[in-house]
Amino acid sequence: MKTTKYKPKKTWERLQEGEIFVNSEPGNSMTPILKSRQRVVLAPSSWEEVEIGDIVYARVAGKHYTHKVTAKNEKRGVQISNNHGHVNGWTKTVYGKVIKILADDEEWLGGEE
Repeated sequence: MKTTKYKPKKTWERLQEGEIFVNSEPGNSMTPILKSRQRVVLAPSSWEEVEIGDIVYARVAGKHYTHKVTAKNEKRGVQISNNHGHVNGWTKTVYGKVIKILADDEEWLGGEE
């Protein structure tokens, strides 16, 4: 009998399926807006729906980032940057956006903000 190993879905897969959920990632590139491993609520979104200043979950040049939208262009999509001035690049591959940044002791009970 062959057993199938459970493989958790990736963040982008969950967003593509329409799920709203809590996520966190390591790193300091978004400080002081987001601390390393700070929990955020992600909701599905597309590059057309986001605005400059939004924090999004996107793929740029093969890597996934939770970073800010710093520019928008009809042909190029959105420019993704960290909070310290580094530009990751342009993309139209935006899976979702941060709809809430959770405090350390804050619980999220579901639903949209």
